[in-house]
Amino acid sequence: VQLQASGGGLVEPGGSLRLTCIASGRTFSRQGMGWFRQAPGKEREFVAQISWTGDATFGDSVKDRFGISRDVVKNTMYLQMYSLKPEDTAVYYCGLGRVVGPGRIEYDYWGQGTLVTVSS
Repeated sequence: VQLQASGGGLVEPGGSLRLTCIASGRTFSRQGMGWFRQAPGKEREFVAQISWTGDATFGDSVKDRFGISRDVVKNTMYLQMYSLKPEDTAVYYCGLGRVVGPGRIEYDYWGQGTLVTVSS
């Protein structure tokens, strides 16, 4: 399985951006996909995830500003980011794994990351 993340870039505070993650290769039922991010000098942080049923969960710092969706047929996941803040600056990684319970995904595969920079 390979994951390809894209869509990062430079955006001004208050702006919007959409990230895309495409999964290729072997996939399996009851899978979930999600986004994590890591800022310089900080630990990886959970951003959002979505299960094969469409159930979504969000990190506290983004839940009122970000949206997540997926196209099951295309094995593609999207992260729509609104009202971006400088503290959203990070490398964003997408992951794919098994849904093991309500709101719980065990990740098996990771993409290479895409850099989002929020700055004026």
